[in-house]
Amino acid sequence: MKEGYLDFDAYIRQGEPDKKEKASIWRTAIGLQAVDGLQTSAYLRETAVRHIEGEINIDEARQLIKTYYESETQHDATDDNMQEADKVSANITKILSSQAFDFSAKGYIAVHRRIFDGVFKHAGKVRDYNITKKEWVLDGDTVHYLNWEDLHRALDYDIEQERRFSYKGLSTDQLIQHIARFVSDIWQIHAFCEGKTRTTAVFAILYLRDLGYKVENDMFAQHSWYFRNALVRANYRNAVEGIDYAPEYLERFFRNLLLGEQWDLRNRYLHIHPTDDWRIQPNLGVKPKTVEKNIKTVEKSVKTVEKIIKILSNNPTTTVRELSEMLSLSRRGVEEQIKSLKQKGIIRRIGPDKGGHWQVISPLNPTL
Repeated sequence: MKEGYLDFDAYIRQGEPDKKEKASIWRTAIGLQAVDGLQTSAYLRETAVRHIEGEINIDEARQLIKTYYESETQHDATDDNMQEADKVSANITKILSSQAFDFSAKGYIAVHRRIFDGVFKHAGKVRDYNITKKEWVLDGDTVHYLNWEDLHRALDYDIEQERRFSYKGLSTDQLIQHIARFVSDIWQIHAFCEGKTRTTAVFAILYLRDLGYKVENDMFAQHSWYFRNALVRANYRNAVEGIDYAPEYLERFFRNLLLGEQWDLRNRYLHIHPTDDWRIQPNLGVKPKTVEKNIKTVEKSVKTVEKIIKILSNNPTTTVRELSEMLSLSRRGVEEQIKSLKQKGIIRRIGPDKGGHWQVISPLNPTL
């Protein structure tokens, strides 16, 4: 074997264009294993270097990995997790090395089959039972996934709607929001028994390429666990605790990916009950003074909301005009806060504007 780098970053910084592209794809493929807590072997990384250096092609690399795990003398046969990580990494590398892409429900299912070929017996098979999964970021709660009987219909519908959607005339913010929502929706369907996040990530990369974006795969390599937790938060709400869907975390991932922004993508910001140190996710590309100003603005808004809820709890007949006077806020500012609280399911109006009253449904979640 030629003298090569085991550090993929070195190829990306110093390598020739072909080697740089291969190294970036391998790093993404390996990085995506983190969403399920998996790590690849040293043999996989050495084989990847041989492929990057041009000694072998991707099919030969995949065959070497397969043969390696068929030999009981060269590895611990009980390490199924590492075997999964190695084979899946090689399979993803093959997929991302090709420009071929089938944007359809069948194409999405085919991506799962190709990723987990030789790994899962159910590769490419849609689940036939309902599923829940405890999430750290939700304090042990689960996202509500689609009923298994509706999976094919939901996939067909979501992807067909996206196929017909026009991005013409959208602002940058609208574009990011739409992409995040589409990716979030197909993930939430949870079409497979295992491997939905890795499948969704690969499908998203292929789709963004198809839309004309030059996708830097490093985002998925470095922040795959954040990507998964952001998908969880985008699909979770708990009205009792005052927690609403939070797509902004996933949008920030895509803003970094497609716009080069620098949101701090650490998982502690995503927890439904963050500590004070992790409550406000910063954009590291914004000057410190601006960040400090934004933090103060958010803190002031939270205090205002707390005051509104306290006032309405003590006196449900309080009017918007009275709130405006009590809080020294404009009438419009109060109306916007009231609208936000109603949308989040924290308060609701009982009866007409005149003669009715407010009802506080759930306590304020400190992350609002």
